[in-house]
Amino acid sequence: MNQISLKKGQQIELTVEKAAFEGKGLGKANGFSVFVPNTAPGDVVKAQIIKKKSNYAEARLLEIVKPGEIRIKPKCSHAVECGGCSWQHLPYEKQVEFKRQHVEDHIRRIGGFPDVPVHQAIGSASAFGYRNKMEFTFGDRRWLTQEEINSEEFIQAEGFVGGMHAPGRFDRILHLNECHLMHPYAFEMLDFTRKFAAEFGLEPWNPVHHTGFLRNLMIRNSHYFPDLMVNVVTFGENDAFMKPYVEALLKQFPMITTITQNVNDTKSPTSVGRYENVLFGPGFIRDKIGEFQFNIHPNAFFQTNTRQAEQLYEVARDFADIQQNDVVYDLYCGVGTLTLFMSGKASKVVGIELNPVSIKNAEQNMKDNNVEHVSFELGDMKDTFNAEILAKHGNPNVIIIDPPRAGMHPDVVQELLNLKCPKIVYVSCNSSTLARDLALMKDVYEVLEVQPVDMFPQTYHIESVANLRLKV
Repeated sequence: MNQISLKKGQQIELTVEKAAFEGKGLGKANGFSVFVPNTAPGDVVKAQIIKKKSNYAEARLLEIVKPGEIRIKPKCSHAVECGGCSWQHLPYEKQVEFKRQHVEDHIRRIGGFPDVPVHQAIGSASAFGYRNKMEFTFGDRRWLTQEEINSEEFIQAEGFVGGMHAPGRFDRILHLNECHLMHPYAFEMLDFTRKFAAEFGLEPWNPVHHTGFLRNLMIRNSHYFPDLMVNVVTFGENDAFMKPYVEALLKQFPMITTITQNVNDTKSPTSVGRYENVLFGPGFIRDKIGEFQFNIHPNAFFQTNTRQAEQLYEVARDFADIQQNDVVYDLYCGVGTLTLFMSGKASKVVGIELNPVSIKNAEQNMKDNNVEHVSFELGDMKDTFNAEILAKHGNPNVIIIDPPRAGMHPDVVQELLNLKCPKIVYVSCNSSTLARDLALMKDVYEVLEVQPVDMFPQTYHIESVANLRLKV
């Protein structure tokens, strides 16, 4: 077989050589790179080509002919079908190793930094049960797995189903029988809710026709306090269902401290309601990052792995090396958790954020923690981070950058190059765009080191912190 004969729909057998980015395994078919999900290095697999490009192909896994030495049995029966845990077939220590390799590859290949140290990734203390938030979706059609399709047993596809969206499908739900990313009570509450609704005779949600009542179930817990939230997202009001449901839920799960209802009576698939009802308790939970405490409302952003968020922030603060009287800017500050974490020694910290809801939450977090030397500015970074802001708050000694996955806008990069701040700490959830942005800054800034931090075990995602100093 040669690469010219490799065609869409073709079945091939290959050996997986390495764990590639986005959780896929990489093998070669006569020198032609083929990416196959749900595979591990050393696996011999049968796969079918589903996409062919000029220099690589993508394939779907048909069969593990011979498992590699490092392959393990996933803890969850849904691991292959569910998009939430793409690496459960790898031991956690291997996941952490491969993630560091991916960051290093991006820093070397995309960034053009052959000698910058990329440290061993800081792993999570818990490989399962680490999430403090899970969001489940209800629907009227379940996603049939390949195993179910191939079996001779009849599977009822329609009915009241609840779980996760099937990858790439807004109208099909993977009906969960288990989930191990959060405390076990998260799945138990999902199972209780869908059974209660079905027995009540509630019409299941249809995302095409926008009929039904229950849309989502969100569960949030606290790492440092015994606080537990259930947030139910519905299409309109239905007291006849909600009152007995809340009573039954509290009886079954007495550890719940608050229950809220977000009413999304629009066609939008978002879990953020047009308005919100507090059905039990205060309507929020509390948690901490470092010494700072936060009230977390149903729709407020909060890092989903609390302990690892502290590890990430501690790395960023160590790299920043903030001195007395330093002025610190936190670009893309969100709800201000990292802004506050950086405020200890600084004389002033300025957070800039595009989202007005996040700014409102950030200002409230500042007040709740009695921090007076922090300010927040609302605006698009490329328009707001400018001479006017600098004149208002002063030139920074340290800049913290934590942009979205797309990285920084070129105008923001140029402003940083013009400003020549002595120290920059770049926190990134996407090491490829991190490497791209660092390459744009390499003539003015030296990259001292990069520290990966694993926030999301069982996935290929990895956070990284880069330590930059102005060249002299």
